[in-house]
Amino acid sequence: MMKTFSQPHFLFLLTMGILIGGNGSAAEFPQVRGVASQPLVAATKRLVEALKYVGAPLYAADQKRLEAAYVNKDATDAIVQVQAVLDPYCVAAVDINAESRVHVIEGPAKKELIQQGWRTFLVKVHNQAGITPKLVVESPNAKPVYMRGRGARQRPQTEQTLVPPGEVEQRWLSVGMFDKPPLKPKLSGLELEYRIVQLYSRDAGRREAELAFHVGQGTQDLGFRNAVPILFHCEPAVEVALEVRDFDGSPTTAAFVIRDEHGRVYPNPARRLAPDFFFHNQIYRADGEIVTLPAGDYTVTVSRGPEYHTQTRKLTIPEDVASYKTRFDLTRWTHAADRGWWSGDHHVHAAGCAHYDSPTEGVTPADMLRHILGEDLNVGCVLSWGPCWYTQKQYFEGRVSALSRPDYLMRYDVEVSGFPSSHAGHLCLLRLSEDDYPGTKMIEQWPSWTLPVLQWGQEQDGVVGYSHSGWGLQLPDVMPDGSRSFVDYRRVPTGWNGTDAKTLPDYAMPRFDGIGANEFIVTVAHDACDFISAVDTPAIWELNIWYHTLNCGFRTKISGETDFPCIYGDKVGLGRIYVKLKPDEKLTFDSWIQGVKEGRSYCGDGLSHVYDLRAQVADGDQSVALGEMSSMGKRSELTLGEPGRVTVQCDVTAMLDDNPTPEVKSIRERRLDEKPYWHLERCRIGGTRNVPVELVVNGKPVATKEIPADGSVQALTFDVDIKESSWLAVRILPSVHTNPIWVSVDDKPVRCDARSAEWCRKAVDVCWNSKQGRIRPEERDAAQTAYDHARKIYDRIHAEASAE
Repeated sequence: MMKTFSQPHFLFLLTMGILIGGNGSAAEFPQVRGVASQPLVAATKRLVEALKYVGAPLYAADQKRLEAAYVNKDATDAIVQVQAVLDPYCVAAVDINAESRVHVIEGPAKKELIQQGWRTFLVKVHNQAGITPKLVVESPNAKPVYMRGRGARQRPQTEQTLVPPGEVEQRWLSVGMFDKPPLKPKLSGLELEYRIVQLYSRDAGRREAELAFHVGQGTQDLGFRNAVPILFHCEPAVEVALEVRDFDGSPTTAAFVIRDEHGRVYPNPARRLAPDFFFHNQIYRADGEIVTLPAGDYTVTVSRGPEYHTQTRKLTIPEDVASYKTRFDLTRWTHAADRGWWSGDHHVHAAGCAHYDSPTEGVTPADMLRHILGEDLNVGCVLSWGPCWYTQKQYFEGRVSALSRPDYLMRYDVEVSGFPSSHAGHLCLLRLSEDDYPGTKMIEQWPSWTLPVLQWGQEQDGVVGYSHSGWGLQLPDVMPDGSRSFVDYRRVPTGWNGTDAKTLPDYAMPRFDGIGANEFIVTVAHDACDFISAVDTPAIWELNIWYHTLNCGFRTKISGETDFPCIYGDKVGLGRIYVKLKPDEKLTFDSWIQGVKEGRSYCGDGLSHVYDLRAQVADGDQSVALGEMSSMGKRSELTLGEPGRVTVQCDVTAMLDDNPTPEVKSIRERRLDEKPYWHLERCRIGGTRNVPVELVVNGKPVATKEIPADGSVQALTFDVDIKESSWLAVRILPSVHTNPIWVSVDDKPVRCDARSAEWCRKAVDVCWNSKQGRIRPEERDAAQTAYDHARKIYDRIHAEASAE
């Protein structure tokens, strides 16, 4: 139980019969006469139940006094008794006069709060007007400690009036009326009733707050009499020191979600500034760090990324102590890095979207590193983009941040988003040495289409690709008669009988009207794109354009990202890329990003893994590991003189809850264009704990094996006959997908699907029609030439594929 009124040092610490507070005596507190006793008694009973519900029950002696008042046959005396019991719990009295003007005075309750915790008070309401609106409480001390800007947010603090940093100290309070059942949400209209107000203090010590009440716009009394200043003493909470130990006993960092018995999250998100994010339930703490909590009972959920077991346990913080220590020992179900596979999320932001623009323009590298560590993300790429660009770009160094730790690297790079070319697809530019496009000083001066930006990134040895690839590549639903029709996937109308696209490759044509890998259909033909990103948009949309280009023989890689905190604000690393390094190779950013470029990788949600994918010629010596050089000197490629059999081997592991919650279960029932887009729960086979592992050849599954998603490692072998030059990959869709291994037959390029080539050729025209209007006139001729080049290449590939 959290501490209650009857326990020492909680709530008002009242001595019964002695009224302590700003007004000094009961005689000065307003007394109400002439109210009907029966409805007052009924309302008071609901109030008492509500106080129990919020964990602030009345003293037992006061409860008995109220029960006596309930049955008092003298109605006048009963009304006096109710007020005598409840008035000492009141922080304020609100008088609503006949004209509905609100006047407030301070109440007699002892003005005592608790640091980082909630306290419950009563508000006495004398409703002379008999009106029934909501009673609203406000305070300038409860104004937001952060704000987001509007518009482009490039220079928020210079172009807009936001929270000045000096105001943060004054904004220490959170306030709220409790108006849930058993209480009514609005005033009853009775002449007298009591309402519940809850106050939260961020700080310890003496703090003054102004509490104001109203019952609608214009009801405030003249002369600021609807507000009252109150001096509170905020008792210090307990400093809880956390021992956070990794699976091997070493100190580490983890994510903690701390809730009291009423489900309230600590520290209060509304009063958080970095390194704790207000849009999270979790906070991140390293071994030896503290969290400040009031004494009481809590439920703590501890996690550290998808490779760890999530733990939930009870925590009791004792009373009358200044500090307390508790230990958490983390456990893994898999360890990809121990097998040489290093995780990364190359699309993370420190400003924009969910981040605030004041009191600071986004957050600092130290704040971001804490989140990278807490989610066991070996590499985090923090991308500066349109919002706060001119402030955040100061952190770009062209190298790994000095804050990085062994095996946990952070680097600042660029997302081309909020730039003139954004309409054609947002770009991830990684491993840059220079972050300003040549000849530019302002975002608006950058190119208005993506090819020149990608080529500039590659010229400085960067690794470049498209972000959140699925946006703009939506596929139409399949209708009952087999026809195709687009639907607003964000608001599917009631009664809609179409089903979301599930088959790959899909030959229906997207609109190419978004900010994903739209112009990729052109730039891939110029060998200007190293990867397209997946996991943060619907899997079928992302994979479809990739499959079609692979079927045309292009070898662009796929990677994983989160786009934190824009598409997913839950945490960094919800979408991941795992890169293989050699057993004796140290993790560096250069080695890791080169693995992304070379395709020594798989991407997914981290809940399933495909380790050490390898292909070899059946009954032969030639073999190749994913992304590595074969004995024939070809990267990720087998070379066959004629059609033959290939053996594919890999180790696969996955983890599903044995008893998933209803919320987790519901993921399986959602459309594939509903979040979470990639999640292993979508792959569960019926009521089992099994998931299907598919071998994909030229975009189509040719063999499937079930494995238990219990964390065990399953060594799988597939045999497949290869009749023509092909690509193959392994997937658990939509949870994990490897990059391809190529099989060359008779030294011919992959031309496995003429329909894919035809799709790509048509897509160039659709993309041009969608994007040309936003390409600057002075750049349009160059863009037209580049699009024409892509058209010619796809025409040639289509002719070659049709001839096969």
